[in-house]
Amino acid sequence: MSKIAVMGYGTVGSGVVEVLLTNQASIAKRAGEAVDIKYVLDLRDFPGSVIEDRLIKDFDIIKNDPEIDIVVETMGGINPAYQFVKACLCEGKSVCTSNKELVAKYGPELLAIARKNNINFLFEASVGGGIPIIRPLNQSLTADEIEEITGILNGTTNYILTKMRDEGSDFSDVLHKAQELGYAERNPEADIEGYDACRKIAILTSLAYGQQVDFEDIYTEGITKITAEDFKYAAKINATVKLFGTSKMVNGKVLAMVAPVMIKSTHPLYSVDDVFNGIYVRGNMLGEVMFYGKGAGKLPTASAVVADVVDAVKHKGKSIMTIWSEEKQEILPFDEAEHRFFVRIKDSEGIIEKAEAVFGKLEMIDAGIEGEHAFITEIMTEKEYREAAGRIQGIISMIRTDF
Repeated sequence: MSKIAVMGYGTVGSGVVEVLLTNQASIAKRAGEAVDIKYVLDLRDFPGSVIEDRLIKDFDIIKNDPEIDIVVETMGGINPAYQFVKACLCEGKSVCTSNKELVAKYGPELLAIARKNNINFLFEASVGGGIPIIRPLNQSLTADEIEEITGILNGTTNYILTKMRDEGSDFSDVLHKAQELGYAERNPEADIEGYDACRKIAILTSLAYGQQVDFEDIYTEGITKITAEDFKYAAKINATVKLFGTSKMVNGKVLAMVAPVMIKSTHPLYSVDDVFNGIYVRGNMLGEVMFYGKGAGKLPTASAVVADVVDAVKHKGKSIMTIWSEEKQEILPFDEAEHRFFVRIKDSEGIIEKAEAVFGKLEMIDAGIEGEHAFITEIMTEKEYREAAGRIQGIISMIRTDF
C-alpha cells in the first residue's frame, strides 16, 4: 500500500481526494497496490468533511513521516509550495503537482533532485488540466523532432473571445459575465493579460526542446484590446480570433509568444470554443496531432494529478526520464518573428495610398464599419511592422494572423 499526503485542500486538492476515494478500486488495480490518503495539509478547518480525521496544519509531519512516499501539491503559487516540494523531494518522496507557476520557474531544478534520489516529480496537470500533453511529449512523441506547439491554453480567455464573436459583445461585458459564472477570477489579470498561458507554453517549450525557457523571456500580449469590431472583420474572411501560446523552431532558435491571433476556419484550433482548450503539435515525422478537452476545472485537473500518482506508485525507486535541463534555450529575438498583420486604421484622405507606401501590398477587408478601413499586410517581421506603423497616423489596432 502506498500512503500519500495532499498539500492544499482547495478546488483541485479536494478533487484529488474525491477521485482517489471514488475510484479507489480501479486506481489500486492500475497502480498495482492500494493508494491511501494519510494526511491532508491545510491551514483551514473542514468540520464534517471526509478528510477531517486526516487534516494537519504542520508540514513537518509529512516531511518526517517515512510512511509517506508520494506527496500531492495543489497549493498553488510559489511560496511555500517551492520550499515544501523541494523538501519532500530531498527526503525521497515523489511529488505530483498541478502548479504551473512552480513548474515553469523551478521545473528543471526539481526534476534534477528527483533524478538524483530515484524518485519522480510529475506535473501533467500543470498545463492542460485534464488534457494529457506532458506524458505524450515525454513518451509518445520522443521519436519526433517537434517543429511547433500551438495551444489555446486558457479557458477563461477562450470563453470571452467565443462570446464576443457569437454575441457581438464588448470585452468588458463578457468578462463581467464570465466572472458571474465563475469562469474568471475577481482579479482576472493572469488570464486576460496572457500570463497563465505564458507559463504553460514555457513549460511545453522547455519539454519539447529539452532546455529551460523562462516565461519572462516570452513575448506576452493579452486580449484586453480585442473588440467586437475585430470579429466583424474576421467574419468577412471566414476567420476568428483566438489567444494562442505558440512555440516554433525557426532556424535553430525557438520563437515563443502569447498573443491574440486571427485564424481561418481551416486551422485545426478554429473550432475550439468556450472554456475548452486545444493543443496542436507538429512533428517532423508524425505530422500534426491535436489534444482537446477541458483545460481546467476541479475533476478534470484532479484526474490528471491522480494519473501522476498512479505513475509514481508504478515507478517506485525508478525515475521516469524527463529531458529538461537548466541550460537556457536560445530564443529568437521577437523583432525577427514574421507574420501577416491585420490592421485597422482611421479613414482620412489618401490613407490607403499612404498605407500601401509603408506596408506594401494590402489585402483590404470591408465590414461596413464607418470611419475606418482594415487590411492585412504581406508577411513582414515584427520590427518591420513597428517601423512601418510608426510612419503613418491613425492606426486603431493590430492583430497578428496565422494565414
